[in-house]
Amino acid sequence: MKRFYSGLIIFLFVFILTFEVQSQEPKPDKGVFIEYKNEFWDTIKKVSDEFNKPKKEEKKTFKLDVSNLDIPKSTNEFKIFKHTPPLSQGWTGTCWCFSTTSFLESEYSRMQNKELKLSEMNTVYWEYVEKARRFVRERGNSHFGEGSQANAVLRIWKQYGCVPENEYTGLLPDQKYYDHHLMFDEIDKYLQSVKSNNAWNEDVVLTTVKNILNHYMGEPPNDFPFQGAKMTAKDFLDNIVKINPDDYVDIMSLMEKPYWQQVEYEVPDNWWHSKVYYNVPLEDYMKTLKEVVKKGYSVAIGGDVSEAGYVSPSEIAMIPSFDIPSDNINEDARQFRFSNGTTTDDHGIHIVGYKEKAGKMWFLIKDSGSGAQSHTNKGYYFYHEDYIKLKMMSFTIHRSAVEELLKKFK
Repeated sequence: MKRFYSGLIIFLFVFILTFEVQSQEPKPDKGVFIEYKNEFWDTIKKVSDEFNKPKKEEKKTFKLDVSNLDIPKSTNEFKIFKHTPPLSQGWTGTCWCFSTTSFLESEYSRMQNKELKLSEMNTVYWEYVEKARRFVRERGNSHFGEGSQANAVLRIWKQYGCVPENEYTGLLPDQKYYDHHLMFDEIDKYLQSVKSNNAWNEDVVLTTVKNILNHYMGEPPNDFPFQGAKMTAKDFLDNIVKINPDDYVDIMSLMEKPYWQQVEYEVPDNWWHSKVYYNVPLEDYMKTLKEVVKKGYSVAIGGDVSEAGYVSPSEIAMIPSFDIPSDNINEDARQFRFSNGTTTDDHGIHIVGYKEKAGKMWFLIKDSGSGAQSHTNKGYYFYHEDYIKLKMMSFTIHRSAVEELLKKFK
């Protein structure tokens, strides 16, 4: 028994000694990835860059002083029609599609008493394809830009259909805001090279343009599941959305074209030279617009947003008396500004409500532009009827809302 204990003691001693020796052996170092930071060096660069920048005096923009004016302050003051929440168009020239898609979503709600969010970018994708197609067929003599018209959305829907937004957002993974400036530049430069080299192979051009679009926007779905069925974009339009593009009309008012005829709206964004616009005198234009809005129709409308009375921080659009008194706003004043280029067709918006105040109408505007997201009522503006009378050039509405007006046309 003594021998056993002696052996056990010796074993434990050797074990402990071995463990201590091993524990004292140096362990190999390991590396890790860390984010390099040198905050003081960053401060040096920032301060030095600011010091070395040329000193520029900030140029201020001349705007209407609204401090003493009785103007709307909140969307709560308006009678509001059903519409989807405002969205930002990001760094794109796609207001025409955001405003008209919003309008057609409201039309879906008005006619079916349901809500549905539709993809703007599916329409934008195919609009670029059709612009490139015409550019080839016109041998480069067709305007190619980011802008378009409200009726372009209906034209694209008629040809390609539409899809739910969740099936095609047009955003890449982890992309938060729409950004088309690099995409547009790449397509534009490519088309200019096609023109320079007389490389008018339509199939090749359209394949290349689609490849560029796919890189920046992703590819639209050929089909997708909806309510347990597989659908194409045309199926979805015909069987779910059930909006007939032919049921919508465009109303304009310009003296340069004959009244009571369908004419071409001659602006660059009407790049395919559509001649479907119903041209009416300004009195009829405003009377019709106010009547349809009071009946509960929302309206897609477009025009100019660059006036002194367009005050983004206050979210209002008015015509100051120092520009032209309200009583002097007539078809001559409207045409004069369009003819000299101070009125342009530069923005599409959606009328989603109205209020009456002191014998005048204010319109609640849903706007996808960045300025509309910068202030209190995010995504909205308040337009006075005088601003629309002078500066907003055309609107799109369901045919049923203007049947009496259309009867006056030849």
